[in-house]
Amino acid sequence: MVPDRTDLPIAAMATAAGAAGVCVVRISGPGALAVGDRLVADAPRKPSQRAAGTFFHAVILHPQTRERIDDAVVLVYRAPHSFTGEDALEIQGHGGGIPSRRLLEAVLAAGARMAAPGEFTKRAFLNGKLDLTQAEAVCDFIQSKTDRAAHVARAQLDGALGQQVGQFYERMTAVCADVEHLLDFDEGELPERFTSRTAARVAELVGELERLATTWNEGHLLRDGALVVISGRPNAGKSSLLNALLGRNRAIVHEAPGTTRDAIEENYALNGVLLRLVDTAGLRETDNAVEKIGIGRARDLMRQADLNIHLVDQSVSGNENLCKKLSVLPAQRTLVGITKCDLPAGGEIRLPTDVARVRLSVRNGEGLEELKSAMSRLLGMDEESQGQPVISLRHVTELREAVRQGRAACEALTAGSDHLVIAAGHLRAAAEALGRIVGRVYSDDLLDAIFSRFCVGK
Repeated sequence: MVPDRTDLPIAAMATAAGAAGVCVVRISGPGALAVGDRLVADAPRKPSQRAAGTFFHAVILHPQTRERIDDAVVLVYRAPHSFTGEDALEIQGHGGGIPSRRLLEAVLAAGARMAAPGEFTKRAFLNGKLDLTQAEAVCDFIQSKTDRAAHVARAQLDGALGQQVGQFYERMTAVCADVEHLLDFDEGELPERFTSRTAARVAELVGELERLATTWNEGHLLRDGALVVISGRPNAGKSSLLNALLGRNRAIVHEAPGTTRDAIEENYALNGVLLRLVDTAGLRETDNAVEKIGIGRARDLMRQADLNIHLVDQSVSGNENLCKKLSVLPAQRTLVGITKCDLPAGGEIRLPTDVARVRLSVRNGEGLEELKSAMSRLLGMDEESQGQPVISLRHVTELREAVRQGRAACEALTAGSDHLVIAAGHLRAAAEALGRIVGRVYSDDLLDAIFSRFCVGK
């Protein structure tokens, strides 16, 4: 029978593996200080004898073999004044793959167990050090790929989103309590205009929830980035545009049609949002089997894209059927780049009236700034929105449920006092949805889903 080890303190590397000046092993939980005592058995004063917030130099010994493992600095934290809210130690040893592995093995041999992904942050949540939005922000902050994403994650870690949703939860709970308090009253005993005033309170709150839900697109783009596909006929300037945006020659540019046979993807930051720019094969009829595969992939990417930049070479003829070709792409996610504007026009270009367009010449730089502005606008990522709380898919799902239940409660209240029981049920469901966002209401499955995204050691 495998012994139960859930009561042991947890430990993990808190720094990345590989060559480095320092590695940090974190230990947390009841018994963490005792683990430290076993590792520094020859120290005159052991961790359990030291005050919180102190650190000292010690030789780390393997608790079983007494082998000298490393010279380290040991930091002592005592509950509740630590990240997890528990007794904790951090051991700072020499970096590098082998030294850090040996240090962690010694810690485990001294009585700790390996932490699960995100277990330190999960304990911080369970011990009241963070709400769920702040816990999620830890992961977002670590994984942020742009300054803007880091800025938003940092604001959420400071409680910007959690405080706002927490206030919504308190307000919805207060309305629910008022309604439930009056459930046993006869209709004539209810305060005057109680149902109409309560419906107005709920409607106002629902409106605020809807406004917060609109930040979902920004949150999605900041966390996941945006897929931006550059498409068009051969020699329309797709590879040239990719190179111009990146500021380097990433894609091969040649006058021979069909030079790009497969998708070429590169990351590009625009207004603090990470874009996945994809240069695709030129769209045309061909008998070349390899080119056909590339064109098929291009069409698939165009269907998936957050934004399609479709290039049209204005110096050639044959652009008459563009309205029909562009009709398969959603207008709100399509931007037409009319390229080679430094050359004489080859014919008339007719475009759908609802599709955004920019005139470009990669050769002399004409229109590139206008293109970037249009990309930002169509993605909904103008700089003015920077800094406000933004939400994730989990958050928007719960917000939409709260809105749905809130609207149903308004309908029940408007229908009259004999529908108070129905209204109370919807209000309770709305409050629970908001509670799940910040962790006032949670289940083991919810916590497992959130913290499984984390790395071991955080």
